[in-house]
Amino acid sequence: MTPRPVAVKFFDDSFCVELSDGRALSVPYSVSPMLFSTTPEQRANVRLTPSGLHWDQLDEDLGVAGLLRDYL
Repeated sequence: MTPRPVAVKFFDDSFCVELSDGRALSVPYSVSPMLFSTTPEQRANVRLTPSGLHWDQLDEDLGVAGLLRDYL
């Protein structure tokens, strides 16, 4: 079973997703052209879903399964 995101922290060039199983993933904004070109305020307006992260304003989704595959 894929863990769910429980928190996200934003930094200058990346963000960290904390997972329900205790792991944390550091992900560069370059993972998404949309996130790479947005403001810090837009990035921070994220909603955690059972399967990943969703930015309503940007219509952007990142799934935990894909992030685990690419960044763990």
